[in-house]
Amino acid sequence: MKFILRVLTWWNGQSFGTQIFTWRNGVLVGKDDLGNKYYTDKNQKRRWVIYNGPIEGSRISADWHGWLHHTFDECPGTTPLKHKSWEKSHVQNLSGSDAAYHPPGSILSAATTSGDYEAWQPE
Repeated sequence: MKFILRVLTWWNGQSFGTQIFTWRNGVLVGKDDLGNKYYTDKNQKRRWVIYNGPIEGSRISADWHGWLHHTFDECPGTTPLKHKSWEKSHVQNLSGSDAAYHPPGSILSAATTSGDYEAWQPE
């Protein structure tokens, strides 16, 4: 069943076609902290990522995103980018997961009361 899903879909991991293309043409240039692997072809014209886990664009850090989109040619795996002191570390988008942010008062956040509130009850 996994083989059929790999042949017919892309959201269940690396597709069979991508695996063959990577095997024939890909040159591994680096890995990030999440285990995603970054490739380029032999002519260094195409760049792509093979995700380690869910295929979610926010799982790519800004350094690798810039390299993938030809913003800069230096690979973050070999030449780390200089970061400013005010920059925060990369965090993937957690929307839709159990770790998503829920503001106070949201029906999804834990309800806390101070004890001075009495709910209205219809008569």
